Amino acid sequence: QYGTGRADIVTRRLSKLSPYLHLGQISPVTIYRTIKDATAGADNEASFLDEMIVRRELAVNFVVNSDDYDAFSALPGWAQDTLKTHQGDPRQNIYSVDELEAGKTHDPYWNAAMREMRITGYLHNHLRMYWGKQIITYTARPEEAFEVTTYLNNKYLLDGRDANSYANIAWIFGVHDRGWPERAIFGKVRSMMPSGLKRKFDVDAYVRWARHLTDA
Repeated sequence: QYGTGRADIVTRRLSKLSPYLHLGQISPVTIYRTIKDATAGADNEASFLDEMIVRRELAVNFVVNSDDYDAFSALPGWAQDTLKTHQGDPRQNIYSVDELEAGKTHDPYWNAAMREMRITGYLHNHLRMYWGKQIITYTARPEEAFEVTTYLNNKYLLDGRDANSYANIAWIFGVHDRGWPERAIFGKVRSMMPSGLKRKFDVDAYVRWARHLTDA
């Protein structure tokens, strides 16, 4: 059910292989051969291989060809310009790195995502995007948002510091994306809001699940 189920943050039809790929504990060739021998259906196979091969290679290509792949300066000019233009827009809340790391924001969905990261070292891709987008609104400057996102990503995610991970962070800020209708704080960079999570997922069920995670 990967093709239709991978996007759901609750049911999670996922492989969770990214840490093992990152650390070199399994070869993508091994995974590819296993998938080709499986009987999961053409749609599921195509979806999985697109993520593992096409998206992964795009990420590697981005990192290899960008000396500053882990910096705000790696973003396309339009994204840098629009975020800087809107850096003076009023924010509902500004949080310190310590507050963010502890998951002490006004947003229960963001706090649950940060809790999952801290305890498990993993976060569903859709939640990673939401988590990173909100940091843009939680910090005073977009450059600071990029630094904080990278710091927390690399400290807590088991697949942090991977090419995929750096490309994911850059996507949050506009890489491999297009300009969207302009709005406060984000400018023309794609935004993600709590209302979007509510429409798509049983996000309250996710919060309850995260609340019961323990590192004991």
